Amino acid sequence: MSDYAEYRQTLLARRRELLERVSAIARDNQLPTSADSEERAVELENEEVLSALDEEARQTLGLIDGALQRIERGEYGLCQSCGNPIAPARLEAVPYATLCIDCADKQEPA
Repeated sequence: MSDYAEYRQTLLARRRELLERVSAIARDNQLPTSADSEERAVELENEEVLSALDEEARQTLGLIDGALQRIERGEYGLCQSCGNPIAPARLEAVPYATLCIDCADKQEPA
């Protein structure tokens, strides 16, 4: 298995970015709310968007942590379905990918 140091650095950088985003969202959620009903309606919409962004960031963090664990175990870059290598171009695009493109295509709903 080849050295995945670049992928590891990419994953760690992305992980730091996402942790900063999650922290910023948590800080925003602690801000006091407005007493004005119109402003409160806008704030509620913003909270929904922030909540969705937070959930997405947390899911991606889980995927990144899984990829980092696979690097440590020497299993990174192998499809978890068929066991074949995941193409480097796919890992560059999605460094936390767990499936090769063929297996990923098979799992997508038609």
